[in-house]
Amino acid sequence: MRAAGDLVARVQMTLGMKIEDAKKYVADKLKVVVSELTDPIIINEIRQDMQLGVMTPTPGCAKGMEAKFRIAEALDIEINCINRFKQRASF
Repeated sequence: MRAAGDLVARVQMTLGMKIEDAKKYVADKLKVVVSELTDPIIINEIRQDMQLGVMTPTPGCAKGMEAKFRIAEALDIEINCINRFKQRASF
């Protein structure tokens, strides 16, 4: 979570993309250029602003499932645990 590597990996696995395509996809969704995905300062600010979870959470920042919900929404992907959570919540 220092940068955007976890987001790129999640997109690769979920959408079956090659790494370069996944980087471009994530960069577009986060509204940055691909080279900024490896900058921990820029990505940390973006993660805080978008509530995508950060390495050292501060009060008011998204953590755990809340961060996963926001990641799924921001990247427009499905995350299995989020889908299961929604199914159980809608008896």
